[in-house]
Amino acid sequence: MKLYRTGEVAKKLGVSKMTVLRWIKSGKLKAHRIGKEYRVPESEILRILEGKLPDKVVIYARVSSRDQKEDLERQVEYLKNYCSSKGYQVVKILTDISSGLNENRKGLKQLFKLVESGEVTRVIITYRDRLTRFGFKYLEQYFNSHGVEIEVIFDDDEKTPEKELVEDLLAIVTSFAGKLYGMRSHKKKRLVEAVKNALRND
Repeated sequence: MKLYRTGEVAKKLGVSKMTVLRWIKSGKLKAHRIGKEYRVPESEILRILEGKLPDKVVIYARVSSRDQKEDLERQVEYLKNYCSSKGYQVVKILTDISSGLNENRKGLKQLFKLVESGEVTRVIITYRDRLTRFGFKYLEQYFNSHGVEIEVIFDDDEKTPEKELVEDLLAIVTSFAGKLYGMRSHKKKRLVEAVKNALRND
C-alpha cells in the first residue's frame, strides 16, 4: 500500500496542505501517524477523488479607480475564460472599484459571506493584490479554515521588490489622498501624479 506525504496529497487533490491536515483531524481523510507527520494511503486519495464534486468558484476582480473600468471588464473576461478552460463552475462574479487598502469594499464583503456560508470552494483572482494590498496570508488562512482555496493566476514573484514597493507606496498615497480630497477631486489626482513622476525620476 503506497503512502503519501500531506504535501503530495494536497497537490493530487488540488487543495492546500492546511486543508488536508484539517480533513485528517476531522476524520474526513484517514491517515497514519509516523512520528510528527502523517502519511495518507493511496486508497484514501482515490476515494476522495471519486466522490469529489466540481469546484464552485467565485471570481473576484478589482481596480482602484473608475477611469480603469475597461481594465476591470478585461480582468473579468480573462477570469471567465480561465475558469472555462479549467472546467470550473462559476457561481458568482464579484467586482470592486476601490483601493486594495479599503476593507469596506462591497464585493469583498459579499465574498466573505459566500466563504463563510460554504457556498463556494474556490476563489479565482489574477494577482494577490486584487484581493488585498496587505495581509494576503491572513485572508488565505481564514478562507482555508472554511475549506475554500484561493487560486492566483499570475505569480507576484515575477515582480521585482522595487516594483512591489512602488505599487504599495502609490496605493497608500492614492488611498489617503482620496480620504483627504475625495476620490474624484483634482487635488487628489495632482498629488498622485506628482508622486508617480517623482518615483519615475528617482
